[in-house]
Amino acid sequence: MRATYLSAGIVAALVALWLASGQLGDDPEPPAMNVAEQNQRIAAMAEENPPTRVRVATVHASEQERTLSVRGRTEAKRSVVIQSQVSGLVVERPVERGDIVDEGDLLCRISVEDREVGFVEAKAAVEQAKIEFEGSQRLSKEGLQSETAIAQTRARLAAADAILERRRLEQERLSIRAPFLGVVEEKHMEVGQFVAPGSDCVTLVDLDPMLFVGNVTEGERRYLEPGQMAQATLSTGEVIEGVVTFVAKTAEQATRTYPINIEVENDDFHIPSGLTAQIEIPVENIRAQKISPALLVLDDDGQLGVRTINADHRVVFNPIDIVIDEPDGVWVTGLPEVAQIIVVGQQLVVAGELVDPSHMPIDFVQTGEPEGATL
Repeated sequence: MRATYLSAGIVAALVALWLASGQLGDDPEPPAMNVAEQNQRIAAMAEENPPTRVRVATVHASEQERTLSVRGRTEAKRSVVIQSQVSGLVVERPVERGDIVDEGDLLCRISVEDREVGFVEAKAAVEQAKIEFEGSQRLSKEGLQSETAIAQTRARLAAADAILERRRLEQERLSIRAPFLGVVEEKHMEVGQFVAPGSDCVTLVDLDPMLFVGNVTEGERRYLEPGQMAQATLSTGEVIEGVVTFVAKTAEQATRTYPINIEVENDDFHIPSGLTAQIEIPVENIRAQKISPALLVLDDDGQLGVRTINADHRVVFNPIDIVIDEPDGVWVTGLPEVAQIIVVGQQLVVAGELVDPSHMPIDFVQTGEPEGATL
């Protein structure tokens, strides 16, 4: 038992001496005396740890048109329910649903009934009042009529004229006519139906011009103003150009977005109301570069960006904004006018690191890293 303890103690002592000899044998490196000596040490370390090899491509910025994309729909400029102003029996309704009517065209007609008699009566009353007024004026010249009597005959003539005008307007209102060019969307009256004032005749829809309506966020709204040109693509594939006519100044409470209207010509009424549409509005010209989405990376703070190298071959992280998204790539801002983008090895380096770059063609930047690409 004592021999075992003795052997273990000897081994422990030898290990302790070996560890102590290693610590004592390595003298710490003294601090650099000057900048030249520090640079020499950095160069020596660089030789021991060579720069990471990456591949880069040169990308030049170009002028691009930034477009605001809005999901919208078509909407009739106005839809009006045309109503009757008088009561009576409907004797005519010459229009049907889908008919195109011009301004002034007949929509519904109400029976005359005793209104013609009332008009004749009112006309006769005007003639009588006119004769009385003229007679009082002649008597006044002879001094046989007072001013009060003349005023009374003048008032009776004016009242008779007013009654005649009401009878005339009532007869005009028997014919309900279209107030504007439009399409009959709904019919509410039928021949033989008795209607009261305020009864609906037809619903008339104005489809020219047609409105494209949509909503934008508060960040997008600052780019818009009335008068800007816009382009709308219908669900049918048809592309139509129009003009921004309205940008709301008050957000909708439910969505916190701002309604906008784009007006387009629709003189042949071929664009119906209610179609979905993709609205594109050019808002500004910018300098941007087109790259593959595969080259986008995130920094430690989660900021989206692209890694490039500077003139000293050191990695630079550039935060970017995607301004145009196309099927074959994205246009971004935030890069230098002429950028050396790392296209192979961007995931292996960090900002500030020294790299050993080799160049690749520009197509590589826009299509991304191909299968089997090596450093």
